[in-house]
Amino acid sequence: MRCQPLTITLSDTDQQALEKLVNRPSTPQQIAQRARIVLKAALGQNNAEIARTLDISIKMARHWRHYWVETTEQSKTVMERLRDRQRPGSPLKFTLEQQVECMAMACRDPMEYGRPISHWSSHELADELIKLGIVEQISPRQVGRWLAEAELKPHQSRYWLFPPV
Repeated sequence: MRCQPLTITLSDTDQQALEKLVNRPSTPQQIAQRARIVLKAALGQNNAEIARTLDISIKMARHWRHYWVETTEQSKTVMERLRDRQRPGSPLKFTLEQQVECMAMACRDPMEYGRPISHWSSHELADELIKLGIVEQISPRQVGRWLAEAELKPHQSRYWLFPPV
C-alpha cells in the first residue's frame, strides 16, 4: 500500500501570496512553478496528478510538497519557502589574508624579494608566494584573477598599499 502524500493546508495569506506569485509576470518561472505545485497540493491533488497537469516529475512534486510542509513549521515567509536551500559548496582554498599578501607583494618592488626583474608577472608572484610559504601551491592563473579583481596591473604602474609618508 502506498503512503498518503502530506496534506497541505494553506492560510488565507499564504494562498493569496502564492496566487499573486503565479499570476505576476515578473515572478521567476522556477518560483511560479513551485507555487503552482503547492497550490495544487493544497487542493488535495496527489503527486501524480500534479506531475501530470504541470508536466513535471512526480519526484519534483513530492519534493516541493515535503519542503513546503517542513518549512511551514519553521514559520518562514512564502518566498523563503519557495527558494532553494543554501548549499555549502566547496571550502575556500585560500584565505583572505593570503590574497592580501599577494596584493601587497604585487604593490612592492620585486627587487625587495631578490628578484632581478623590473615588474611582477603572475608567474613570478605565484612562485614567490610558494617560496615564502604564504601558500602551499597556487597557479599563476589564480594570481592573475586576484590581480584582475583588485584592478592591479603591476606591469603597468607602481602601486603602494599605504601612501608614502
